[in-house]
Amino acid sequence: VTLREVTPIARLTGEYEVLVVPAASPFRSLQDLIRTFKQRPESISWGGGSAGGSDQILAGLVADAVGVSPRRVNYIAFSGGGEAMSAILGGQVSVGINGLAEFASQIEAGTVRVLGLSSAERLPGLAAPTLREQGVDVEFENWRSLVAPPGISPGDRARVETLADAMVHSAEWREALTRYRWIDRYLAGEAFDRFMEAEDARVRSILNKLGLGPDNSAPHATARVYPLFVLGGLLLFGGAVLVAALKTAGASSLTSAGPGWRPAALIAAGVVLDLMLMERAGFVIASAALFWLTARAFDQRHPARDGLFAIGVSTGSYLLFVRVLNVTLPSGLLARWL
Repeated sequence: VTLREVTPIARLTGEYEVLVVPAASPFRSLQDLIRTFKQRPESISWGGGSAGGSDQILAGLVADAVGVSPRRVNYIAFSGGGEAMSAILGGQVSVGINGLAEFASQIEAGTVRVLGLSSAERLPGLAAPTLREQGVDVEFENWRSLVAPPGISPGDRARVETLADAMVHSAEWREALTRYRWIDRYLAGEAFDRFMEAEDARVRSILNKLGLGPDNSAPHATARVYPLFVLGGLLLFGGAVLVAALKTAGASSLTSAGPGWRPAALIAAGVVLDLMLMERAGFVIASAALFWLTARAFDQRHPARDGLFAIGVSTGSYLLFVRVLNVTLPSGLLARWL
């Protein structure tokens, strides 16, 4: 949401974000995580809330601060905190990001370890270091505000601001802040306008670096390259198989040879394996299986050579799309080496 889409009324609350890992994680500190992240960015999976939200923004800010392109952040979005927590505790993601309140019970129980806080200073009652004191120059707060539709009249805006001011000074509001562990960040009027303008610019900048911003159209274009590439390849090989099958069928009418069904069956098996393995095993393994079976459909004599060729082509394709075209592809089982 940008200033062109809403009329800001008041900032109400804030919440610091935390980076956590399971208690059994090999990452004992933020520096352990950052060291691996710098070496192999895609091998670190960051689990959090919806795509483009505060959790992914923080992951992008951390990447930017340590010298890694935010577009190389392997971010996995979950629909809710419970789903994200299950993935974190199950080791399905390397590190989890969310608001402190969301992780409070697991932190107290010792099932997760806090690697860093997005606050400027340490928080009372929580023995965990900030990002800044560990050399990552990031301070970030997930704040909530009250906004109105664009074009609201000055009189209506003044009335809403008055209601908001009365609410934040009520006993019920103070109790809600304590109950939900919110930070009081009440700010209204011109001061809030200036804050929102600055924050809007900051968030727009990191979203563009992540490839998610409204000013960035390149990822949308490159994201279509891979499916078109695969579709074109399948059409090409499919046409070649059809031609070969027709030739074989013609020859079989003069000899005892059977129909040319084998190449089509091998390519079909490759496509099925590619779809089944893509998310679980990753692009390189799934594509290597597809390329190898496709090669076998046309030449049965060199299985080892075809295997090396398939691995080389699939690895090269992965690096081209991920590193050059900035298209996100699943790294799967080979994440730590890619």
